[in-house]
Amino acid sequence: MLTENPTTILFITGAFVSNKCWEEWKVFFESKGFKTLAPAWPYKDAPAAVLRDRHPDPQIAGLRLTQLIEYFEEVAGSLPQKPIIIGHSIGGLIAQILLQRNLASAAIAIHSVPPQGIMTFKFSFLKAGWGPLGFFTSAKKTFLMSFSQWQYAFTNGMPEEWQDKAYCDSVVPESKLIVRDTITSAAKVDFRAPHKPLLLIAGSKDHTIPESLNYANYKKYTDKNSITDFRVFPERNHFVLNQPGWQGIAVFIQDWILNLPA
Repeated sequence: MLTENPTTILFITGAFVSNKCWEEWKVFFESKGFKTLAPAWPYKDAPAAVLRDRHPDPQIAGLRLTQLIEYFEEVAGSLPQKPIIIGHSIGGLIAQILLQRNLASAAIAIHSVPPQGIMTFKFSFLKAGWGPLGFFTSAKKTFLMSFSQWQYAFTNGMPEEWQDKAYCDSVVPESKLIVRDTITSAAKVDFRAPHKPLLLIAGSKDHTIPESLNYANYKKYTDKNSITDFRVFPERNHFVLNQPGWQGIAVFIQDWILNLPA
């Protein structure tokens, strides 16, 4: 257990969901001696139901990926020591970018949106992503995932009553611009550059970010002197952070962190 000068873990939420998805993760890692921080995205520091009532929200709709990266860059840079960054989905992409900017001592990208240049034409990825991209719709209005979209993109394979509770607890309106920005140079990473330890985690049942996409992301990193690890967990969908059994992933991450070279 960490007792003196405990390391801070900075959790970065993905799109479409509240930062409250990290609450149980914070309790878990704090019980292991870490400090934790899981700030809401700009304009999203409110309960999920309140944010849904504000839809379409012009402030959230105007957010860009560069603004979001700069926001978390300031959070990470304000800490007394470089944090370990754990990000999910777009949060995983931001974790990779901040790691490259030398703002983290290590990073874990869970079911991460890949950096620019990594693509798949797998049907589930295209189906899950088409609505959030919002092509042919106004970018001045937020995107709010319908329950049926949520069932397919996040909570596939779960009982409907669990899907419904998860939707009520977690779903928030999103900026279409941020989603579109993930395929632009705003999401660029230099895969050849040396970096601090990076762990990429994938799920075998994720419709939104298929396992193959995370593996392609992992294989892009080529610096032989940097630690880059990859792990697939079976039966994990995109709701992985709160899907029953999330503790097994948290334990794996804790062990990975503790086994990093000093």
